[in-house]
Amino acid sequence: MRGDRLVFMMTMGVDSGVADVDLVQRAREGDAQAVEMLLSRHQPWIFNLALYMLQVRADAEDATQEILLKVTTALGSFRGASSFRTWVRRIAVNHVLDRRRSIAEGAVHDFGCFGGYLERAADAPLTGVAPQEQQLLVREARFACSLGMLLCLDREQRVSFVLGEVLEMKDVAASEILGIGRDNFRQRLARARADLKQFLGGRCGLVDATNPCRCARKTQAFIRDGVVDPKRLQFAPWHIDRARQAAGRNLRQIQVLQEEVSDVGGLYPRFEAPDVASRIVALATLSQPTEGHQ
Repeated sequence: MRGDRLVFMMTMGVDSGVADVDLVQRAREGDAQAVEMLLSRHQPWIFNLALYMLQVRADAEDATQEILLKVTTALGSFRGASSFRTWVRRIAVNHVLDRRRSIAEGAVHDFGCFGGYLERAADAPLTGVAPQEQQLLVREARFACSLGMLLCLDREQRVSFVLGEVLEMKDVAASEILGIGRDNFRQRLARARADLKQFLGGRCGLVDATNPCRCARKTQAFIRDGVVDPKRLQFAPWHIDRARQAAGRNLRQIQVLQEEVSDVGGLYPRFEAPDVASRIVALATLSQPTEGHQ
């Protein structure tokens, strides 16, 4: 297991001491603590999937709650044909793929649309805010822009990229969750990488210092256009810096651009998940059958 992923799990409070299958059995018997442990274990992965797919934090929180409710009410139907983790992740992926398009998805249609907006967003210094707030707003702009690039991919490509790159799934597991062949998954992922490479290669200053686009110069325009809301930050406060620092890596490598450019992993960080599990356990009444299941 990669160091940053291990720390990510630890910082999210994921309890690895009890197996999923044991928690499932206890949950079926009406153990609310087991239900909460089970949901808490999987909610960080689900939330990050939803956030990268839907791009709006409120929508991602709603989707996470909807998915965890589905998992809770369907515990009786889990029969162990695959691991519980795979079963949960398949529910999550199907849910976000079937969910109505978010506001962000409706605003960006393709790379031409997104690139055209960046060109029209005039460069300007960020003024009228304290230095510390400036840094936070620029980070918000960076995350909003890098996530927005993913909206240029269709949902099939995007989910393949999120599974393969952001959530670091192997092709065997990702293809099983998507219900497609391994070759098909690899082709989708390769196509997404190539499209992002082409778009970023001559544009983004984060991946090449000679490129013209700079987050700090676009932040003022992003605020003007509502892409960044200084009073309601969606991304910057929730980036898990401590996990990367503890793992000894500030940026995670992903193979999107040229081989000589490696420090682009910060474009696609993990984000801290809201505590949806405790809300569900507090509100939901379990009424699952406990007999006749594998």
